[in-house]
Amino acid sequence: MSVTVRVPAKVNVQLAVGAARPDGFHGLANVFLAVGLHDEITVTPAGELRVTCEGPDAGQVPLDRTNLAARAAEALAARYGRTPDVHLHIVKDIPVAGGMAGGSADGAGALLACDALWGTNASRDELLGICAELGSDVPFSLVGGAALGTGRGEKLTALEVGGTFHWVFAMAERGLSTPAVFREFDRLGEGVDIPEPVASQELLGALAKGDPDALAAAVSNDLQPAALSLFPELADTLAAGRAAGALTALVSGSGPTTAFLARDRESASKVAEALLASGTCRSVRQASGPAPGATVI
Repeated sequence: MSVTVRVPAKVNVQLAVGAARPDGFHGLANVFLAVGLHDEITVTPAGELRVTCEGPDAGQVPLDRTNLAARAAEALAARYGRTPDVHLHIVKDIPVAGGMAGGSADGAGALLACDALWGTNASRDELLGICAELGSDVPFSLVGGAALGTGRGEKLTALEVGGTFHWVFAMAERGLSTPAVFREFDRLGEGVDIPEPVASQELLGALAKGDPDALAAAVSNDLQPAALSLFPELADTLAAGRAAGALTALVSGSGPTTAFLARDRESASKVAEALLASGTCRSVRQASGPAPGATVI
């Protein structure tokens, strides 16, 4: 017997970042939108815990117990007094180290798959609690749709979305370390009074209306200056997407993937073609959102 779970990528349509807290984390107002790029995690009983992976950039995925999928299996097993003797096979389609929560998605997917395989019947709150222990983005990977994440991003409030938003994502030639981007954010903000992060009411209204023009006018990412400082070439990709007709362009999360909002599917296809032809990125993907969270298939 095996269980397979499909889990989506995310784009941050707003990422407001507060000053560093005493625990080293930053307070966030993080508006997540799940999009239709997916990883699939298949869990099968095995003699011991092991992880395998296939798909684009699979060679960059750790296959030891630092992998969030492995950590999720261990966390659920520990809670229910059993051993995590499973084979976790990850089929990657979410860009690796791209600021789209691919690792977090794998953690959420493995957690749901192990719960189904073992029949532990953990409550939604239990699963979300384990997700929050695993990482700030993992709870959203479980629930999908659209949500406001506060605290360090793990405290979620579901958001209404009144339509479908069409995106193009441009993958960079190299990765960016999320901790390094936050360190650069702190460096750039030295001596600056950083306000408490709050969600933009204009942005929440645009999501609720399903209005791409209003959303384009309201998106923001406080980590973008830090990402561009560490990876200046991303500015060329952002400029190429805007020149191709994207309604807006921003770094996705901590980067280095860049995200471009288009008015409709046809416009997204034109932006994707132009970005690929521009030579400013490694590859491009189209996806729409919102998408469902982790789902047993």
